[in-house]
Amino acid sequence: MSNNQNPLLETFNTPFDTPPFEKFKPEHYLPAIKEAIAMSRKQTEEIINNPEAPSFENTIVAMDKGGEKLGVIAHVLFNLNSAETSDEIQAAARDASPLLSEYSNEVWQNLDLFDRVKKVYASKDELDLDVEQKMLLEKTYKSFIRNGANLNEADQERFKEISMELAQLTLQFGENVLAETNDYEMVIENENDLSGLPDMIKAQAAETAKAKGQEGKWIFTLQAPSYIPFMENADNRSLREELYRAYMSKANKGDERDNKETIKKIVSLRTEMAKLLGYASFAHYVLEERMASTPDTVLDFLKDLLNKAKPKAEEEVAELKEFVKESGDDIDLQRWDWAYYSEKLKKKKYNIDDELLRPYFKLENVLNGVFLTAEKLYDITFKKLDNVPVYHPEVEAYEVLDASGNHVSVFYADFHPREGKRGGAWMTSYRDQEVRDGNDIRPLVSIVCNFTPSTPDNPSLLTFNEVLTLFHEFGHALHGMLANSKYSSLSGTSVYWDFVELPSQIFENWCYEKECLDLFAEHYETGEKIPQEYIDKIKASSTYHEAYATVRQLSFGFLDMTWFNQSLEEAQSMDDLSKFEEDAMAPTELFPKVPGTMMSTQFSHIFAGGYGAGYYSYKWAEVLDADAFSLFKEKGIFDKETATSFKENVLSKGGSEHPMELYKKFRGREPKVDALLERAGLV
Repeated sequence: MSNNQNPLLETFNTPFDTPPFEKFKPEHYLPAIKEAIAMSRKQTEEIINNPEAPSFENTIVAMDKGGEKLGVIAHVLFNLNSAETSDEIQAAARDASPLLSEYSNEVWQNLDLFDRVKKVYASKDELDLDVEQKMLLEKTYKSFIRNGANLNEADQERFKEISMELAQLTLQFGENVLAETNDYEMVIENENDLSGLPDMIKAQAAETAKAKGQEGKWIFTLQAPSYIPFMENADNRSLREELYRAYMSKANKGDERDNKETIKKIVSLRTEMAKLLGYASFAHYVLEERMASTPDTVLDFLKDLLNKAKPKAEEEVAELKEFVKESGDDIDLQRWDWAYYSEKLKKKKYNIDDELLRPYFKLENVLNGVFLTAEKLYDITFKKLDNVPVYHPEVEAYEVLDASGNHVSVFYADFHPREGKRGGAWMTSYRDQEVRDGNDIRPLVSIVCNFTPSTPDNPSLLTFNEVLTLFHEFGHALHGMLANSKYSSLSGTSVYWDFVELPSQIFENWCYEKECLDLFAEHYETGEKIPQEYIDKIKASSTYHEAYATVRQLSFGFLDMTWFNQSLEEAQSMDDLSKFEEDAMAPTELFPKVPGTMMSTQFSHIFAGGYGAGYYSYKWAEVLDADAFSLFKEKGIFDKETATSFKENVLSKGGSEHPMELYKKFRGREPKVDALLERAGLV
């Protein structure tokens, strides 16, 4: 196939240079990746062979600007592999991964290139660089060190082998989890087994069955919009247990999709790589470039929060057990009972539940509310685009404009579960913001979710948790869309990973405020605004079982740190992974272990995503977001001065400065934990 026949290598003649998805076929990806790598190699050779003395512009900036086409193609391939995959796209991603790892190693271990970078780095104090330029130089220099440029030849070869194998293993891990999620179906034939379920959830299950050729039955899956309502509402305890066990045993069945051996290899290889570079563990390697900086800091942080949350969480469990007894149910409370009885007690205490609130959260209205909230805070507006290609008919594209009508970004929204989409919710980009040849290249940003779909009788009505998720991912999107950096590698969400959740988590806070809810929360049939008493109940119930949720989140943080804070000898001698997990999570356990279940085999965040040795960052960022939002509460949630400061010092700055410096510029001081403890009801 010649280059001019490969649409991935051509100029995208589309509005805003967006990817023309409809032209891309699975067979295009690998040839395009190979050609783009060749183009990038040529750019690298030009930097090395430049006869002029190494300078910040001809070496550091030239490196940051290089590989543009390769970046675009890789973004498209790996984003689609998460959001709209197929066997062919998965195969292309598997084939492309080692090539990209090999090329990355080739760049970061190139001693001639490193020699030029070292010369610039050595003269950094005489170069009169601004803060962002200093950050780019520091990051570039460190990247060589952290990718093995200082290793001897044999160790460099081993580093390359490790990184290529890890690229394959992490993909394999994610594919196994996706396949396990897609394959499971709980088929219900007797309507009595649906007792307790809301009509909308029953209708959705009937639609799923119909789509799978089983009309007249009901099918529940492991996708969140199906799984969660069933666990919260189904009276049939044995079916709840069946669904729970299926969910919690993903990729842990001893078959070809079992992830345990994959985990062993990932942990062992990451630890070996860290040791090659001189670090005590993979966690030490990762945390060198995080706000937390060391495993001890992280573990102290997690233990401190656990000490504050666990006594309250134990009280919550005891209260629920008492409620079960009062209800007349003679059972020993198990994990598959928690959501069910928790919902019932919540309804009793606050007279509120998901089904009461859903009618006020029609998806289109909530999305409009997200847009209006961003407009009131940051003076941006959203215009639906019908002329921009999308990768699936359900995806919508919008142009983001500033107060003067200037183009800010393209925003893609993709909301409902599909077989080709992995579970969860995330923000990503197809192009990051940067200044290139004097032009401000604006970003292409996407959020991907798995929300309750519509049925023939109802539009898509969200739970309050889904509303929070939409605001959360949109907070990430704002970080990408409002980026204002010179260099793509420092732009948008390219920040320390324990800072990246601040923009997303702070945006959730607006969902609890009447002033914000009044913008969009209205009954989808009557148009009635959400009643004040419901808003009061949402706020009053916001700390309901918050200690339990905190302990659960901390359990994942401990598990992550235990996997990756091991020596190489420990990592290579791991045997019983189930016991390893049980020991790691023991300090946080509030229920007995369920045999056959395992978190690690489906823990895509740390084994297939970028959160290895970084899962603590969700709680770390909660300290930041609670502290930051307390300023909005003090000044007014739509206070323009506060919002502008947050936009200018956090959202637009990306990774151009150290995050603590950015935070202090916004808040006037370092963060305090008090606001989080108060918000979570832990004081």
